[in-house]
Amino acid sequence: MNYIPRNLEQIVNQVTKEYPAVLVTGPRQVGKTTMLRKLMEGSDRSYVSLDDLGERSLAREDPELFLQMHKPPVLIDEVQYAPELFTYIKIYVDTRQEPGAFWLTGSQVFRLMDGVQESLAGRVAVLSLTSLAQAEICGSPMPPFELELDALREREGERTPADVNEIFQRIYRGSMPAVVSRQVSNSQIFYSSYISTYIERDVKELSEAIDSLKFFRFMTAAAARCSQMLNVSEIAQDADINQKQAKDWLQILEKLGIIFYLHPYSNNLLKRLVKTPKLYFYDSGLVCYLTRWSSAEVLQSGAMNGAVLENYVVSEIAKTYINSGREPYMYYYRDKDAREIDLVLEHDGMLNPLEIKKTSNPGTELTRVFGLLDKASVPRGKGAVICMRMKVGAIDRDNYIVPVWLI
Repeated sequence: MNYIPRNLEQIVNQVTKEYPAVLVTGPRQVGKTTMLRKLMEGSDRSYVSLDDLGERSLAREDPELFLQMHKPPVLIDEVQYAPELFTYIKIYVDTRQEPGAFWLTGSQVFRLMDGVQESLAGRVAVLSLTSLAQAEICGSPMPPFELELDALREREGERTPADVNEIFQRIYRGSMPAVVSRQVSNSQIFYSSYISTYIERDVKELSEAIDSLKFFRFMTAAAARCSQMLNVSEIAQDADINQKQAKDWLQILEKLGIIFYLHPYSNNLLKRLVKTPKLYFYDSGLVCYLTRWSSAEVLQSGAMNGAVLENYVVSEIAKTYINSGREPYMYYYRDKDAREIDLVLEHDGMLNPLEIKKTSNPGTELTRVFGLLDKASVPRGKGAVICMRMKVGAIDRDNYIVPVWLI
């Protein structure tokens, strides 16, 4: 299996010199352990996994002895299984003050964060890793996506253009390392076992009474509504569960790093805005598996092509931030008259409105809605249509055309 270098590596190396503990969170199978084990090659750091039931039992019942057996510097994998360790890690780091003593990974984000914030506040650097971004897959540098012409031109010189067929192949294949590195040749078989092996197991740990078939139907109902405003009652109805259960299960998918939300952009000067978030999956291959598309070609001409493309673009932009150790400030805009802007990026005191379209020839009609942000208290910067054009272009002086492959 070929190792694909991760953008987060340089951030891990940097914070290891500054913090006694580094925690990398993210869903299972996205490459947390692989990345950290690659980084520790040639060092004296040891490795232990709490997936091993013997090690887990020792860590829970006698955390002090566990840390004597596994002396820092150490990488402790799946640390959420033994929250008892956090107090003893705190005692160790407070006594020794050694940068980089502990590398930790965990895949159940919220439960983990509770333990970390209680015990290790100020002592741990918390980083998130998602599945691979398209820049990582292409072996290109991946600064966070910003709408600046010089940065876009620079990216253009570093990457190979991809047409609409190639983009939908990427969407369909997904971005899990095992699939991308060709460790498994059939992405659909991978996602089938991924759900039954990992997601169901983690879900059962977070929620005792769970019917696997109902949970699968629930995930399918959620995937069918990717890039849409969240409608819990419709998802519940499709999955034959009640709304409380649907809310609980959505929360679990969020905890496991499977889904995320875009919240509507608002400030005091913008009235009559909706308050419902939009639902997205980090991995488009999982969406395609759950919604049963048989191939990238069928998906490309199918009824969901626009929604799946939007999901892909929004998640790819989010990944450029998350996998650089930064938080993405991303929103969407929609008012009570149903006028909508697909994506609003906020950075450096500016708003960048973005539309996402399958077209390769966008016109000014797509950018008129951007004016809706002019009443906001934060100034509007450049806008763009992200689409299937092969090169960077401009609709007018204020609005660019950005190819999907360039994100």
